[in-house]
Amino acid sequence: MLNRVVLIGRLTQDPELRYTNSGTAVASFSLAVDRMRNNANGERETDFINIVVWQKQAELCAQYLHKGRLAAVDGRLQIRTYENREGQKVRVAEVVAESVRFLDRGDSTNAGATSGASGASSASASSGPRGNSSPAPAARTTPDNKRPNRFDEDPFADDSQTVDISDDDLPF
Repeated sequence: MLNRVVLIGRLTQDPELRYTNSGTAVASFSLAVDRMRNNANGERETDFINIVVWQKQAELCAQYLHKGRLAAVDGRLQIRTYENREGQKVRVAEVVAESVRFLDRGDSTNAGATSGASGASSASASSGPRGNSSPAPAARTTPDNKRPNRFDEDPFADDSQTVDISDDDLPF
């Protein structure tokens, strides 16, 4: 059996970070994802999909993602049922993210940009068996003055350099 969802879209709001009674971080946000085909009127429709992120990844998303940012989510679909205050059963569909990838750099007007979030292009936040990584901070040292690992560096720091590749080297 397989339950896997991969989405790319823009955040419709800033992530909402909360903590469970046991102290586990959980963030929720919504992604606006355009459909591939136009409808009968020739317009492209958009789906608004609820995303739930847990633990350290939730804190990273709350810190670095903001309304309008482009993000990719890899996770699983979860359908849960609860009873609301009026006693009615409510079904909720949401994607529980296993990893979230930040796909754009963001701009300096976003909250968190002063901490170096604007340089976190295509950085990944993941948890679980895939390993832990975080968006690239602007500083070259960590708070405990240890040497940063390869995930702490901006992958686009030298993107102004040209790449010399011949047509024979291309796989297509």
